[in-house]
Amino acid sequence: MERVETSPDAYIASHEPETRIVLDKLHTLIKTALPDSDCCMWEGIFWGGSEQRIIGYGNFSYVRSDKKKVEWFLVGLTRQKNYFSVYINTVEGRRYLVEIYKDQLGKVKTGKSSISFRNLEDVNVDVLGEMIEHADRLTTESDT
Repeated sequence: MERVETSPDAYIASHEPETRIVLDKLHTLIKTALPDSDCCMWEGIFWGGSEQRIIGYGNFSYVRSDKKKVEWFLVGLTRQKNYFSVYINTVEGRRYLVEIYKDQLGKVKTGKSSISFRNLEDVNVDVLGEMIEHADRLTTESDT
Protein backbone atom coordinates (compact mmCIF):
# COMPACT_ATOMS: atom_id res chain seq x y z
CA MET A 1 0.00 0.00 0.00
CA GLU A 2 1.16 3.52 -0.68
CA ARG A 3 -0.12 7.05 -0.36
CA VAL A 4 -1.79 8.46 -3.45
CA GLU A 5 -2.93 11.91 -4.57
CA THR A 6 -6.67 11.09 -4.63
CA SER A 7 -8.45 13.11 -1.95
CA PRO A 8 -10.49 11.43 0.78
CA ASP A 9 -13.43 13.65 -0.22
CA ALA A 10 -13.24 12.38 -3.81
CA TYR A 11 -13.16 8.78 -2.54
CA ILE A 12 -16.25 9.38 -0.40
CA ALA A 13 -18.04 11.15 -3.27
CA SER A 14 -17.38 8.17 -5.59
CA HIS A 15 -19.85 5.97 -3.67
CA GLU A 16 -23.62 5.56 -3.86
CA PRO A 17 -25.59 8.08 -1.73
CA GLU A 18 -26.41 5.66 1.14
CA THR A 19 -22.78 4.58 1.42
CA ARG A 20 -21.56 8.17 1.08
CA ILE A 21 -23.67 9.22 4.09
CA VAL A 22 -22.12 6.54 6.31
CA LEU A 23 -18.57 7.22 5.09
CA ASP A 24 -19.06 10.94 5.64
CA LYS A 25 -20.30 10.40 9.23
CA LEU A 26 -17.38 8.09 10.02
CA HIS A 27 -14.93 10.49 8.35
CA THR A 28 -16.23 13.32 10.54
CA LEU A 29 -16.07 11.14 13.67
CA ILE A 30 -12.46 10.16 13.00
CA LYS A 31 -11.34 13.70 12.13
CA THR A 32 -12.99 14.98 15.32
CA ALA A 33 -11.22 12.31 17.40
CA LEU A 34 -7.88 13.05 15.69
CA PRO A 35 -8.00 16.86 15.33
CA ASP A 36 -4.26 17.29 14.72
CA SER A 37 -3.87 14.44 12.23
CA ASP A 38 -3.70 14.68 8.47
CA CYS A 39 -5.67 12.30 6.30
CA CYS A 40 -4.86 10.96 2.86
CA MET A 41 -5.70 8.07 0.56
CA TRP A 42 -3.76 4.82 0.52
CA GLU A 43 -4.13 2.36 -2.35
CA GLY A 44 -2.64 -0.97 -3.26
CA ILE A 45 -2.44 -4.55 -2.07
CA PHE A 46 -3.55 -4.88 1.54
CA TRP A 47 -3.22 -7.72 4.05
CA GLY A 48 -4.49 -10.93 2.54
CA GLY A 49 -3.62 -9.83 -0.98
CA SER A 50 -6.72 -7.78 -1.83
CA GLU A 51 -6.66 -4.49 -3.73
CA GLN A 52 -7.82 -1.70 -1.40
CA ARG A 53 -8.51 2.04 -1.22
CA ILE A 54 -8.36 3.31 2.37
CA ILE A 55 -8.57 6.75 3.93
CA GLY A 56 -5.64 6.90 6.37
CA TYR A 57 -5.64 9.30 9.32
CA GLY A 58 -2.47 10.15 11.22
CA ASN A 59 0.82 8.97 9.81
CA PHE A 60 3.56 7.09 11.61
CA SER A 61 6.49 4.89 10.79
CA TYR A 62 7.81 1.76 12.43
CA VAL A 63 10.47 -0.86 11.82
CA ARG A 64 9.17 -4.33 10.98
CA SER A 65 10.78 -7.53 12.21
CA ASP A 66 12.68 -7.76 8.90
CA LYS A 67 14.25 -4.35 9.74
CA LYS A 68 12.37 -2.56 6.95
CA LYS A 69 11.00 0.88 7.87
CA VAL A 70 7.32 1.19 6.98
CA GLU A 71 5.08 4.27 6.72
CA TRP A 72 1.50 3.64 7.81
CA PHE A 73 -1.68 5.23 9.16
CA LEU A 74 -2.97 5.31 12.72
CA VAL A 75 -6.63 4.87 11.72
CA GLY A 76 -8.05 3.70 8.39
CA LEU A 77 -11.55 3.82 6.89
CA THR A 78 -12.85 2.03 3.83
CA ARG A 79 -15.93 0.56 2.22
CA GLN A 80 -15.60 -3.12 1.37
CA LYS A 81 -18.05 -4.90 -0.95
CA ASN A 82 -20.64 -5.61 1.77
CA TYR A 83 -19.44 -3.73 4.84
CA PHE A 84 -17.48 -0.82 6.24
CA SER A 85 -14.10 -1.30 7.89
CA VAL A 86 -12.22 0.83 10.38
CA TYR A 87 -8.62 -0.06 11.22
CA ILE A 88 -7.02 1.09 14.49
CA ASN A 89 -3.30 0.36 14.29
CA THR A 90 -2.41 1.00 17.92
CA VAL A 91 -1.23 -1.28 20.69
CA GLU A 92 -1.41 -0.72 24.44
CA GLY A 93 0.89 -3.04 26.31
CA ARG A 94 0.82 -6.11 24.09
CA ARG A 95 -2.82 -5.84 22.94
CA TYR A 96 -4.34 -3.98 20.02
CA LEU A 97 -6.94 -1.44 21.10
CA VAL A 98 -9.57 -3.25 19.02
CA GLU A 99 -9.02 -6.34 21.18
CA ILE A 100 -9.45 -4.24 24.33
CA TYR A 101 -12.64 -2.47 23.16
CA LYS A 102 -14.28 -5.20 21.04
CA ASP A 103 -16.97 -6.19 23.57
CA GLN A 104 -18.18 -2.58 23.77
CA LEU A 105 -18.36 -1.88 20.02
CA GLY A 106 -21.74 -3.43 19.24
CA LYS A 107 -22.73 -5.79 16.44
CA VAL A 108 -19.36 -5.83 14.69
CA LYS A 109 -16.76 -8.30 13.50
CA THR A 110 -13.26 -7.63 14.78
CA GLY A 111 -9.74 -8.72 13.95
CA LYS A 112 -6.53 -7.67 15.67
CA SER A 113 -6.81 -4.10 14.41
CA SER A 114 -9.98 -4.15 12.29
CA ILE A 115 -13.64 -3.45 12.95
CA SER A 116 -16.18 -4.37 10.28
CA PHE A 117 -19.93 -3.72 10.20
CA ARG A 118 -22.73 -3.59 7.66
CA ASN A 119 -24.62 -0.55 8.97
CA LEU A 120 -23.71 2.46 11.08
CA GLU A 121 -26.43 1.43 13.55
CA ASP A 122 -24.48 -1.79 14.24
CA VAL A 123 -21.50 0.01 15.79
CA ASN A 124 -21.41 1.99 19.03
CA VAL A 125 -20.01 5.21 17.56
CA ASP A 126 -19.40 6.74 21.01
CA VAL A 127 -17.10 3.84 21.94
CA LEU A 128 -15.49 3.95 18.48
CA GLY A 129 -14.73 7.66 18.94
CA GLU A 130 -13.37 7.02 22.45
CA MET A 131 -11.11 4.26 21.13
CA ILE A 132 -9.74 6.52 18.36
CA GLU A 133 -9.03 9.27 20.92
CA HIS A 134 -7.27 6.62 23.06
CA ALA A 135 -5.16 5.63 20.04
CA ASP A 136 -4.23 9.27 19.50
CA ARG A 137 -3.19 9.69 23.16
CA LEU A 138 -1.03 6.53 23.03
CA THR A 139 0.64 7.66 19.83
CA THR A 140 1.22 11.18 21.15
CA GLU A 141 2.69 9.76 24.39
CA SER A 142 5.08 7.51 22.46
CA ASP A 143 6.29 10.51 20.42
CA THR A 144 7.36 12.43 23.53
